[in-house]
Parts: sequence; structure tokens; C-alpha cells
Amino acid sequence: MKRRIDLPLLITLTILALFVFVPMISAFEYSIRTPVEGGYGLTNYKWAVADEDFLYYILRSGWLSALTVLVTLVILVPTVTWLHLSDSKLRPLIDGLSLLPLVIPVVAFAVGAQISLPEFVQNTVLELPFLYFILALPYAYRALDIGLNSIPLKTITEAARSTGASWSRTIISVIIPVIRGAVMGTIALTFALSLGEYTLTVLLHWDTFPTWVTFVAQENILGAIAISMMSLIIPFILLTGITLLMPDRSAQRRK
Repeated sequence: MKRRIDLPLLITLTILALFVFVPMISAFEYSIRTPVEGGYGLTNYKWAVADEDFLYYILRSGWLSALTVLVTLVILVPTVTWLHLSDSKLRPLIDGLSLLPLVIPVVAFAVGAQISLPEFVQNTVLELPFLYFILALPYAYRALDIGLNSIPLKTITEAARSTGASWSRTIISVIIPVIRGAVMGTIALTFALSLGEYTLTVLLHWDTFPTWVTFVAQENILGAIAISMMSLIIPFILLTGITLLMPDRSAQRRK
């Protein structure tokens, strides 16, 4: 029996693909222009990579974003799991609180949240991952929430606990592999948002990859666009590689 094509879904996905990829393709085309020589080339990309600050700032933003992902998973996965298992009356309240970063002005958030952090974190670059986590909270929380809603969480948890698994082992070895797609979505959203965050970083007077891009844009706008394209391509390749290399526990169990 042939599977029918869902035309509305196909149209929606096509529109979304055009919305995402047409600007990226246009930016890439613009970044490979060579106005002096005429035509196209990789001159702007070579200029960007040759800059001595390029590697420093991409690595700095990279490890800050990776640390943000770690903070997000360590805090949110147990929290959202507990909310689902306990059927807590606090769940609607927490759902609402998780949306606050979308409505609180970044200026007010930057100052208030910074003061609330522990003193050993304040006034160090390590404050950024915790602040990035708060900015990514609305998206990361819902990605995990949807993933946990799609599985029989209580049955899986009770089965793992009945075999003597601790709560930490249950979450790491059972729940996370089952909601692998939601976890990867959380990682991708958090990493991308952290890598490209500019406003918060500027307000707190830190230098990261996005702030460096705005600085070099004053010297070479096409080079800055080339750098921006690389900042999109590099995380995409990295996250795709992680997804492909991560073992599929469900497939292993079926074998």
C-alpha cells in the first residue's frame, strides 16, 4: 500500500526550507564576491582565516557554548523528568516562568542576573554560560518537555528502578537515550543561541566571536559576512557529526 503524500505538510516544509536556506544561500553568494578582480572567489574566506584573532575567538565562543550546553542538560533533564514523574502542581507555574526570558528586556536581565550569580562567577567570563542558559531556557525546556511527553516515562523509569538502577543511572542510561532526538534538539538550539549571542555579551563588556565579527565588519564587510557564514557552517557540521557518531541505543537493543 502506497503511502499518501501529506500535501499541506509538504507545502509547509517547503516554505520553511525556503525561509531558512534562501537567505543563507544569498549571504554565501555575497561573501564570495570579489569586487576588485570581478567575479567570485574565496578571497574573503582566506582573509578571515588568516586573521590571527579568528581562531582565538571561535574557540572561546565554542567552549563557552559547550559549557552552556552542559549546564543546560545537567539542570533541565533531571528537573523536567521530575516534573513529569511527580505530576507536580508546580508544573504550570514552571512552564510560565520558563517563558520569562522572552519578555524580560535583555538590559534589565543582564544586570539583575549577573548580580544574582555566585561571587566567584561574577566578573569572570564564566558568568556567560549561566546567562546563556537562561536565554536558551524557553527553547531547551520545551524541546525536552515534548520529548518526555512522547514516551511512557513512568513505565520506563519504574522498569529501570526495579532492576536496581539509581536515579542518576536511570536518567543517563535509560531516559536520555530514549529521548535522544529531543536531547540533540536541545543541544543544537542551546549551542547555536550561545554561539551567536551578541547583545548580552556587549552589555557585560566581554569579547566573543559575535562581537569580534562586528569589529572586523568595519574593516571588511564581505570578510565579516564570510566569517558569519563559517559561524553557521561550523556548528552545523559539528552537531551533525555528534548526531551521527552518537550510538543509537534503541537500535542496539533491537539487535
